[in-house]
Formats: sequence, structure tokens, C-alpha cells
Amino acid sequence: MSFDKEKLLQLCNDWSKNTLMGTLEIEYIDAGEDFLTAKMPVNPRVHQPMGLLHGGASVALAESVGSAASFLFINTEKQEVRGIEISANHLKSKREGTVLQRRGLSTKAEASIFGKLKSPMKKTG
Repeated sequence: MSFDKEKLLQLCNDWSKNTLMGTLEIEYIDAGEDFLTAKMPVNPRVHQPMGLLHGGASVALAESVGSAASFLFINTEKQEVRGIEISANHLKSKREGTVLQRRGLSTKAEASIFGKLKSPMKKTG
């Protein structure tokens, strides 16, 4: 099967409709044979009461990209994706703009796929 970047991005964005990803306005914007990137706008929808990006929204972005990328790297007829662990450190604050999350494949084992989330999340705007 050949890699079709546009088809893959459309599939990921279609999956997001009427889900937490849609609510957070997460959009998948780039993909390769071993990575997936998404962006999320930083606006009042994802702020905590002090007007900053909520840490839970950051983790939701990371988990969403990690899960979607893992799903793309498996044989869906034989395997399923389940998140087993996520940990986050919030090193910088942000009030507006966009944050990016890129998930790359680092290890593929028989029972698990281990990926690395690039950190920290890139900020734009």
C-alpha cells in the first residue's frame, strides 16, 4: 500500500468530528510514513480560569496525536490502539496562537508501539 498524505490527513480529520478533538479544534496538518502532526488553536475555549492554555488541553492534544499515529502504524485487522501511559510537564504558558504536536514512531514491538512526542510543543502565532 502506498502512502497518501492527503488521504491520511483527511481520514484523521474526519475521525475527529463530533469528538473531543473536534471540540478542541485539533486539526491534523502533516504526516509521513512514520510521523503525524496536528495543531490546536489557543483561545478561550482551551483556557484555564487565569486565561492561559489549560494543561489538560495540552495533554489531550498529545494523547490525540499519539493515539491517531499509533492507529496508522498497526494492522487494524489484528491489533487495536489503547493508550497505556502519558506524562506531561508544562514548562511554558501561552494565552493565544497555536500549539503543534508531532508524534513519531520510535519502536514497534509485537504487543506495543512506543512513540516519542516531541517536546515541548511548538508554539506559533
